[in-house]
Amino acid sequence: MYDEILLTTDGTECSVQAAKHGLAFAEAFDAAVRIITVINVQAAGGLFDAGGVTADYVESLESRGQKMIDEIADLAAPTTTVRTEVLKGIPSDSILEYAEKESFDLVVLGTHGRTGVQRVLTGSVAEHVIRHADVPILTVRERDERVEPSFERILVPTDGSEYAQQAVEHGLSVAEAFDATVHALYVVDTGIIAPRLEDHIPETVRAALETEGKTAIEAVESQARRTSVETVTSLTEGVPEREILAYADEHDIDLITMGSHGRTGLDRFLLGSTTERVLREAPSPVLSVRKPVTDE
Repeated sequence: MYDEILLTTDGTECSVQAAKHGLAFAEAFDAAVRIITVINVQAAGGLFDAGGVTADYVESLESRGQKMIDEIADLAAPTTTVRTEVLKGIPSDSILEYAEKESFDLVVLGTHGRTGVQRVLTGSVAEHVIRHADVPILTVRERDERVEPSFERILVPTDGSEYAQQAVEHGLSVAEAFDATVHALYVVDTGIIAPRLEDHIPETVRAALETEGKTAIEAVESQARRTSVETVTSLTEGVPEREILAYADEHDIDLITMGSHGRTGLDRFLLGSTTERVLREAPSPVLSVRKPVTDE
């Protein structure tokens, strides 16, 4: 599933942790790795120094960038094929253009703090990349403690849609590679159907939603049976992102795999911007998978 993986770094501890997770994927899938950093020469030169950046200064930036990359490359397994490159430009645009040009199967990004995808590398790079990239994105959020990559328990929220199915396929593939257990979760979001009825939702409506949920998670279970992947299924009720985050925390989930819709990426998943909110607060890495544009 993953033959070529793109790792990005800005030298921060957050990006190093993300790279470690990406390297774990590379080893499990026997994938080649490309490690890049993006130098924003204009920003480095300052707003009032247009045209004043010397060749020596640019060279020093490139040297610093290469050093950051080499530190990541040193963490790779001896059997992993690694290539590196220092790019110049606006980080978000450069990463997107590079990922599209080189046809990577996975892009790995670090995200900073509670605002999650709002800060990485320089500015809102991760947010921009996730919204527009055509490839799956693995985001690893900054944490107070260092956490070594581990993928024993993988959470796959599903709503039974074709968008969620994309994530299911990736989740099962990752689980098979790491001999992990998949947790298939369906959240009955009755508030979307009848937000003003609160707990007074007709039983016929509730039963229909629960039946839909059982069908969705049984489909994941059935798909998993065709592989060696062990599955755990759960159906709950509430606000999707809250239930997903609570489940991830309660069950010590190591990876959350979610689908997203269309060019707006994070703007649509399940019901509303669930993926965006999960990405910002998830206690574990998140693999977001968007349905390919060519199929839409």
